[in-house]
Amino acid sequence: MIKGLITIAIIAIVALGAWQIYEYWEKVQDQKQDAAKQAAAAQVNPDSLPGLPDGWDQSLQTAEQGGADTLGKWLKTYGPGVHDPRKAWIELDYVVMISRQDPQEAKRIFADVRDRTPQDSPVWPRIHDLEKSYQ
Repeated sequence: MIKGLITIAIIAIVALGAWQIYEYWEKVQDQKQDAAKQAAAAQVNPDSLPGLPDGWDQSLQTAEQGGADTLGKWLKTYGPGVHDPRKAWIELDYVVMISRQDPQEAKRIFADVRDRTPQDSPVWPRIHDLEKSYQ
């Protein structure tokens, strides 16, 4: 009788240990997959993102080279015609540019971009990377 109880206890302990190891292994695999997704998304070419109408590339490049004020004016003028995910990327560039001049405005724009961007967007990893700076 005691020998049977000891055997059952040992089997239960081994099964519980195996289950814990399996759960840990799944957690590690999920973390690896998340890291791989973030690395792939980090290699996003913003010029290839959809949402910028044809012919607007040159004016955007000029605005980006002109600095925060010029890009801000470009966003006010052309922003309504630009769509996500490209618009989100451009606005995040603007957030980074104005963060020292106007941190409250940078946080407001960042929150707007974060709130409207789905987590499966190619822009999401960049949002995740910048989130600690603009909370």
